[in-house]
Amino acid sequence: MRWCEAPGFYVGHEVLERYGCRMADGLWITLKLVGISSSIGFVLALALALLRLRGPAPVRYAVAGYTTFFRGTPLLCQLFLIYYGLGTFRIFWQDVGLWWFFREPLYCCLLAFTINTAAYQAEILRGSLQALPRGQIEAGRALGLRPAAIFLTIEMPQALIIGLRPLGNELITMIKVSAIASLVTLFDLMGATRVAFARSFDLSIYLWAALIYLGLVEIIRRVWGLMETRLARHLAMR
Repeated sequence: MRWCEAPGFYVGHEVLERYGCRMADGLWITLKLVGISSSIGFVLALALALLRLRGPAPVRYAVAGYTTFFRGTPLLCQLFLIYYGLGTFRIFWQDVGLWWFFREPLYCCLLAFTINTAAYQAEILRGSLQALPRGQIEAGRALGLRPAAIFLTIEMPQALIIGLRPLGNELITMIKVSAIASLVTLFDLMGATRVAFARSFDLSIYLWAALIYLGLVEIIRRVWGLMETRLARHLAMR
């Protein structure tokens, strides 16, 4: 039994009462879409940031081109290129066994969102790593630490503190721009809202959707604030 079908449940608004279950399903898809793409994007961004800083020149130029393209073009355009553009090569994808991926709007949205947020997060992490004092890295070398140990114990923890707020802003941005997934027939929160409006012609359903997005953003903002306070508490003691 769904939460909105529980006995005695009453929302006080007819359109939300009628389409609340559909919007709840759409909210779950939105959370799944943003959560998976942001998590995979972070791992990819970390690799891109390191390659941009410490890779050979051709690799650095390639990563710079990647981040420039995906940060400089609209996410909607990237999504259309993946879903509609790559979808035109159906025979090729069937031959290589990947048509199951490119025919599904959810997977195409995941791909588009992941490579887009990875470009933004890579620049955030690159800037955070560059902001660290070089003396700490040299001190780690003087102690005989290996490069991997220096990165994991000295550089990465401090870089995360520096980049925590921008990373939180990027997550909030992803929550809001995830609404474009509805344009490729994915019934996320905004997609479910559009269906509800098409059937009810009640504009208040968009207000409810806006309040849900606002609630998500506020939760993330507060959680990020608590994380920042806890991780940077030693800085406030100075």
